Amino acid sequence: MAYKNKFFPKNVSKYIGDSTKILCRSLWERKFCKYLDENKNILRWSFENIKIPYKSPIDNQLHHYIPDFLVEKRNKDGTISTLIVEIKPYKQTKQPAMTENISKKTYSKNMETFLVNQAKWDATKIFCEKNSIEFVVITEKELL
Repeated sequence: MAYKNKFFPKNVSKYIGDSTKILCRSLWERKFCKYLDENKNILRWSFENIKIPYKSPIDNQLHHYIPDFLVEKRNKDGTISTLIVEIKPYKQTKQPAMTENISKKTYSKNMETFLVNQAKWDATKIFCEKNSIEFVVITEKELL
């Protein structure tokens, strides 16, 4: 069963939207929520509140990608930046390799996940360029 756990921020005034509806789907998302909530340089943030259209390379249809976080932060130089942040397992950020350890079915599923993620992220980069927003994918390597 997948991880699902509500997160209740202590600093509700920083949260954009209904803070009672934050449903983390991983411990990594929960850890990042806690970071956003407690970091004094995070001015405002939200969870899963934007939709970005993208075309899936699997079915060639238009879908909507909902990134994990929208973050407004104060930088060290005092400027303010807006970021879209996606939390993903590191293995989903790299093209899978076919090895003798995995089945063709597993390889195919991993490749589909990778290709769909790339399509989502390409669309997000275009959206971000148009709106002066930075896009960041964070994995367990950055969260440790």
